[in-house]
Amino acid sequence: MPFARVGGVKVHYEVTGDGPPLVLHPGMFCVGEHWARRGYTAVLRGEHTVIAIDPLGLGASDGPHDPAAYALPRRVAHVTAVLDDLGVERAACWGYSLGALTVLGMAVHAPERCTRVVAGAWDPVDGFRSGLEHALRTYGLPADTDPFTLLRDGAHTDPEQAAVIDAADPEALRANFAAFSGDRGLDARLVGTRVPLLMYCGTEDPWHDPMRAVAGRVGAGFFGVPGADHGGAWVRCDDVLPDVRRFLAGDRADDTAGDTAG
Repeated sequence: MPFARVGGVKVHYEVTGDGPPLVLHPGMFCVGEHWARRGYTAVLRGEHTVIAIDPLGLGASDGPHDPAAYALPRRVAHVTAVLDDLGVERAACWGYSLGALTVLGMAVHAPERCTRVVAGAWDPVDGFRSGLEHALRTYGLPADTDPFTLLRDGAHTDPEQAAVIDAADPEALRANFAAFSGDRGLDARLVGTRVPLLMYCGTEDPWHDPMRAVAGRVGAGFFGVPGADHGGAWVRCDDVLPDVRRFLAGDRADDTAGDTAG
């Protein structure tokens, strides 16, 4: 079981496939294996060396109790530590939800380690807050509702996420949430990035419109997944993969050109 070590913690990852390296970073209450369960890895491993990460606090990775361990620059350091452990200088990075925050953080904090970035379903302006406000309005909940409990209990209705939640350290989950739920204003830091970006979101996800607007401002590609909410866009890999594979094909073309030049 491979682990990268950074800042006193261990980050678990798994590798499969062959081709230009591609990091897959899941969302909250998911682990790297879920990319395979949802059908992504079977397709991608024929074109890429797929590196699926268990985020800190989840799966086989360590679960510290200090929210500072989950700050965005630290999340980026976890990804770069995995690349270092594999001897990979640069990789494409694809993340969904919390994973999207992390890979967009790669474009900001470690652009030299990224060839391309694919971000699914995250509001780079207001982050988790805009999704929380939408949920409170939709369900008529009071403003003092505990957002962590709301998120955790909602995720627990999915058996795969429930298994991750039940196996995790509850204090680590809260620390993780405390860090990412406060991340906002990432859009301003994406302006001027030279990393090619592709963003996408379900059209019924409250993060669709802000994400599309940010993509326009920073010069990123964008596509919507028709009729999908936040969870729906994640499970509809057949609707997502064609656009993403076309975008990632630039890495394969660069890799082939490098082989020819060599």
